[in-house]
Amino acid sequence: MKTISRKQEIITVASSLFNEKGYKAVSMRDIAKAIDIKAASLYNHIKSKQEILSEIILKVAEEFTTGMENVVSENISAIKKVEKVIELHIDITVNHSQALAALNNDWMHLEEKDLIAFVKMREDYEENFRKIIKQGMDTGEIKSYHPEVILFSILSTLRTLYLWYQKRGKVDVNILKKDMVSVLIKGIV
Repeated sequence: MKTISRKQEIITVASSLFNEKGYKAVSMRDIAKAIDIKAASLYNHIKSKQEILSEIILKVAEEFTTGMENVVSENISAIKKVEKVIELHIDITVNHSQALAALNNDWMHLEEKDLIAFVKMREDYEENFRKIIKQGMDTGEIKSYHPEVILFSILSTLRTLYLWYQKRGKVDVNILKKDMVSVLIKGIV
């Protein structure tokens, strides 16, 4: 059985609290109380609430970035790439649904270099997805709708998937992938 470090425990508990209340509403005392330690003891493991937020958001953003880079580099059709991007979102949602709340709702509270790094990762991710969509249009795999409408339609669904997933409980991930890919792609091919 794998044990997690105290720092990781703090980050996990904070992620859950940020999901429930939002970053701004959670104090270091709230996190300490949830772990059942003194607030001052948190600082033996973590510098600040900002560090916790950065750890949560940047870890997930890097997972999205790496996943997208892998999809882009594959020598497969554009529609297969879209399928893989959807599956990537589902995998990350299943594994990090609470962290996605911070990524989607609290990213603007990141500071300086972390904010710049996050915004760059998000913009690069969206640009790569846009290129995949345009490639699919060029090859006739994807209907010639406005690429921004397709991008918005797919990403808005995927970015809020964590909300639905948290409410619906554990839907079999294979069924979720199969059905969501079908539903999202059927409208663009």
